[in-house]
Amino acid sequence: MVSRKFRGVSRRQMLRSAAAVSLGGLAVPVVSTTAGLAAKKKLRILRWKNFVPAFETWFNEVFVKEWGKANDTEVLVENVGLGDLQRFAEAEIQAGEGHDLVLFLASRPSLEDHVIDLREVVEECQGRYGAANDAVIKSCLNPKTGRFHGFPESYAPTVLTYRRDLWEQVGKEPTDWEEVRKGGRAIKLLHERPVGISLAKEHNGQYSLRAILYAFGASVQDEEGRLALGSAETLEAIKYAKALYEEAMTPDVLTWTPTSNNRFMLAGDGNLTVDTMSVIRAAQSKQLPVNPDLALATLPAGPAGRRGPLFAVNTYVIWRFARNIPGAKRFLVDYVGQFRDACLTSGFQNMPSFPGAVPDLDQLLDTAEGPKGRYSVLKSVPSTLTNLGYPGYTSAATDAVYASGLVPKMFAQAATGALSPEAALDEAVKTAAPIFDALREAGKI
Repeated sequence: MVSRKFRGVSRRQMLRSAAAVSLGGLAVPVVSTTAGLAAKKKLRILRWKNFVPAFETWFNEVFVKEWGKANDTEVLVENVGLGDLQRFAEAEIQAGEGHDLVLFLASRPSLEDHVIDLREVVEECQGRYGAANDAVIKSCLNPKTGRFHGFPESYAPTVLTYRRDLWEQVGKEPTDWEEVRKGGRAIKLLHERPVGISLAKEHNGQYSLRAILYAFGASVQDEEGRLALGSAETLEAIKYAKALYEEAMTPDVLTWTPTSNNRFMLAGDGNLTVDTMSVIRAAQSKQLPVNPDLALATLPAGPAGRRGPLFAVNTYVIWRFARNIPGAKRFLVDYVGQFRDACLTSGFQNMPSFPGAVPDLDQLLDTAEGPKGRYSVLKSVPSTLTNLGYPGYTSAATDAVYASGLVPKMFAQAATGALSPEAALDEAVKTAAPIFDALREAGKI
């Protein structure tokens, strides 16, 4: 049973025997019988509804059903809107009852007290498929406690999507942020097609602006997890974004929602944006007029190099109160084993956290449907990406800073002239400092 409307689910107590068998190092309970009747195992999964219909169909209708049949388990998948997921998760924590597995779009270190340590699953997958991407490990591991508060099943690559035709007409390429400003300004003046970097407190803005921060050598925290926002490098990044906004963008970016930059590019209204591959995939699948002119590139370089956060780290958690913890662990290991199909059906939106699970990925990228070589750039993208807590580990503090929206607020205040770059930075630091102090005092970082 899949894709049912979310509702609370009462559970019957599963009958267990003291005996257990092991699959791949993970303990799996043996279900006992009473009065000759076998208790059917159940696994309940709560997921945000994926933006790629083909992936959702494969996961719900193929993988889940085959896995359930092979493991004598009824798998119940609840797909909810991304905006509803946090509310449902909070309700389950409050009730101490709910799903066995919950999938978030990003790692959630702030939930560590409510989830089990998934080190066993991570190490099992690394034993089978080789080392995981360092950025996803730093997204899900708390170095203070040594616990994995989440399992990074995949990540979404952060790339530049741009209009190759417009950039060629002004004789430039968006290889670094300074070129983005200069080329973007020229294209806006000549063709009335602005740059689209969100300055709003939504997912695209949060990640795009951190890409600028990182490229300028700035970050929210340092390698030891101490607040580092108040730096000369941050100030330079803010001044750059202000110039980019004034010269190459429009006020619309101040109020964008998570889908605005997609609509902006697909309608042919813009020349460049930062996203995963959702823009180019939609243009290709719908054969929109803009499709032949769209191209992908790695993030632009800055004074400190070419670097930005993973656009998403698809992260599963298992609640401490989950009823089928062994089955949930087993499901994750088996899912990674089938990740080649997951990667392909997602259109490379979901990239392998454990690269060894898709050993022919480079060949798949080179031969993917579309203009020849369109997706080959993804081979070099992993080296440009890092975690949200860069250069440290993603933590409860960086999670809270993200939730506060202070980074896009800081950039927007300076870009619009509401505050000077110096004043905007000062206000952001004053907002972030108590967050770090409180969580350090609570022993969370």
